[in-house]
Amino acid sequence: MIEPAYLQTMADGTIKQVNPFTGTRVWTVPSRADRPLARAEREAQAIPPERRQRACAFCPERYLETPPEKVRLVSQGDDWRRWDHLPAGQLFDSQADFRVVPNLFEILSYEYWRANYGFELTPAAAARRQAYLDDPAGWQHVVEVQRSKLRSAGLSEAEVEAVGAEELVSRAIDFFDGGHDVVIARRHWRDQATDVSQLAGSGDLTVAEHRAFVGLTIDVARQLYEDNRYVRYVAIFQNWLKPAGASFDHLHKQLAAVDEHGTAVDLTLSRARENPNIFNEAGVNYASYHNLLIAENDAAVAYAGFGHRYPTIEIHSKSAEPLPWRQSAAEVGQMSDLMHALHAASGSEMPCNEEWHHQPPDVDVKMPWRVNLKWRVSTVAGFEGGTKLYINTISPQRLRDLLVPRLFELRAQGRVADLRVAMECSGAPNLLRYNPNLG
Repeated sequence: MIEPAYLQTMADGTIKQVNPFTGTRVWTVPSRADRPLARAEREAQAIPPERRQRACAFCPERYLETPPEKVRLVSQGDDWRRWDHLPAGQLFDSQADFRVVPNLFEILSYEYWRANYGFELTPAAAARRQAYLDDPAGWQHVVEVQRSKLRSAGLSEAEVEAVGAEELVSRAIDFFDGGHDVVIARRHWRDQATDVSQLAGSGDLTVAEHRAFVGLTIDVARQLYEDNRYVRYVAIFQNWLKPAGASFDHLHKQLAAVDEHGTAVDLTLSRARENPNIFNEAGVNYASYHNLLIAENDAAVAYAGFGHRYPTIEIHSKSAEPLPWRQSAAEVGQMSDLMHALHAASGSEMPCNEEWHHQPPDVDVKMPWRVNLKWRVSTVAGFEGGTKLYINTISPQRLRDLLVPRLFELRAQGRVADLRVAMECSGAPNLLRYNPNLG
């Protein structure tokens, strides 16, 4: 069998890449590969004391600027305390390390699901809504958040005031059974930050904090599937910094329930039907044969991806269970550890997207849970739009070489969980155990 040329180096040094899962074609051209590595830069200004806990609407002193809270996690030493659906009057009784709230500007609204599918509030959600609104503090919270939403839509203050409170509350059903949630971390800046450039990204969390962040995100995804039978896929992603599409420079993940798999999933699904072992053969195995493995632990493996529009680190779960909410705590924890280490190695000044991929629950083709970290260091422009050939200025080999030394440093400093780096990785074939045909 002739191995597909997912990576091909031309005589002049141009590297042509094909993504094995989507077919996306990418070139790394030598003349453009020498461009400086773009990172987010900010003027180093001192953090005003009054802004440290209220820099944006996701900060701890501004809980009332987001819709009613669904979940709160608070660290208690080596354990976590969880509260579900706190009343408005108790929001400031503790400081959340992580909290889940509905997205104020959801992709698919409750009305979308109601109008197209006849979806209605579950009895539990209806009861929670009524209890929240029966509390005067809860009622006022919903009204004020709705007014803020109208202002964001461009309405004048007079137009906002003209909308009655009853009408505002009636429009807020999404706050209690919507399909687009946000998981928000506590910090805006690092704990010891002295200036506004020192934002707190995923790599600035502790290993335990990142495990809690990932575990909570998985639980929210599971709940979104369970609450709405019409959901076919939950898109899970993290936009870090404005060049990567973030509305706030405050660490958060988003989960959006949709009624389609999406083009990327459908393309990958068709290839997985043709070759059930494609994630091993065209993914981890191929990366290993080309010395692109970056890091590994017992439950996950990461490599420099190929065929991506942006420099991309692919992190694959080795678990035999494709759905993350059915994996063991140890498997999820070690997947989180590898994600955390690669974020730390990338640096919090690197704009990036974190994209989760998992097997849709309604398909019978096994697909491993995997996460792509995409460095947003370039802008897709006219050439790419006209040809659908994408210029990625960082080759997979260079991406590996940028990350590996940093991972060794972080491991030596004890800032990341134990992991094997580069040539320490096993390199054994078929590390991913999702494929039942492997026995």
